[in-house]
Amino acid sequence: MALHSPSSSSTSSYPFDARPLVEPVTRAEARAHTQELRRTGRLPSSATASTVIVIVVAGFILLVFGSVFVTMIGVFLSTLGEGRGLTATLFTLVPLLVIGGLVAIGIVGLLRVFGSRDERMLRLDRFAAANRMTYVPQLDAPALPGMIFSVGRSRQAFDLVRGDRPRFVEFANYKCVTGSGKNQTTHRWGYVAVRLDVPLPHIVLDALGNNALFMSNLPKTFDRDQRLRLEGDFDRHFALYCPAGYERDALYLFTPDIMARFIDNAAALDVEIVDDWLFLYAKRDFSTLDPATWAWLFSVVRALLDKLHQWSRWRDERLRAEAAVTDAATAGAVDETDPRTAGIAFTAPLDALRPPPGVAAPGRRLQTGVPWRTIVIGGAVVLFWILSRSGFFDLFGGP
Repeated sequence: MALHSPSSSSTSSYPFDARPLVEPVTRAEARAHTQELRRTGRLPSSATASTVIVIVVAGFILLVFGSVFVTMIGVFLSTLGEGRGLTATLFTLVPLLVIGGLVAIGIVGLLRVFGSRDERMLRLDRFAAANRMTYVPQLDAPALPGMIFSVGRSRQAFDLVRGDRPRFVEFANYKCVTGSGKNQTTHRWGYVAVRLDVPLPHIVLDALGNNALFMSNLPKTFDRDQRLRLEGDFDRHFALYCPAGYERDALYLFTPDIMARFIDNAAALDVEIVDDWLFLYAKRDFSTLDPATWAWLFSVVRALLDKLHQWSRWRDERLRAEAAVTDAATAGAVDETDPRTAGIAFTAPLDALRPPPGVAAPGRRLQTGVPWRTIVIGGAVVLFWILSRSGFFDLFGGP
């Protein structure tokens, strides 16, 4: 997938084509496309089951609402006392009309909702094909190492648009559920996943521009001792966290030109590097029918892809000792008296002296911390509510 912005003139890429997102489609085309997705297994059967559940729940709500409404009308008419015959007739016809109207409105609303979903899938599928990518309507519990994919339950990615040239890139929306009962919350994210050439240390760039009340919007809090402050304007846009002892490695990866790319193109996005993946996060849908959103995302990824090849040369020097032990064991197994193997231990290519690709255990994951700011603010809110309910503040009021 050769990503670039609409203004790019690179001869090695193909045009950004957003026409399928806005071209008219018929409901018949959309329904036929959805049926084809289900027939070929691209749309899981759970989507059909959820549709049935929504319809049943909506019907139940309409029935309850209609019954309450009818009862209120009946009580109102009975209080008028102006003719038993007229009251009986109205009491019979009005409820039927009301319930019929509610059912009709509900059916039309549901058809529009599901019809809109069908059209969305068709447009995104055509958009992906026009840009030499593939479309996946839904993926339960995506097996990705990013922080948002290990929180909560009912994890689901949907409207995934994928490409694999020059490297694998995935654009998608994601949701998960935390809490239970009245405290249950559904969290929604948009993410971009980019496959890297080699595993890298776990690094997080917390975008400061999308935080609220001095709190990060990321689902995890990291130990503040892992915060690495960089020179220039970078610290005004991002808080960079890297594992202890990997500060020099982070400086190697985030050279001034790469920092400039992140500031210019991804300052509104949170960034996570983990294993051999780069993730971009935001609390909004990424896979949409808005051409401007796609143009922005393509330009962001294109700007970063131009620099990511520099990271393929990084090696974790902490693995050198492990590699040396392995090489020593191999060399010890060579019989130097045998003319067929004499000198083998001394003819290794220069690249073999480098550490192998990978990350030593201390650099694979950041240490999480306690979200003290959230706890303090939440505690202050609870304390204020308790004091206000107890009448504490009335003691300071006037007579």
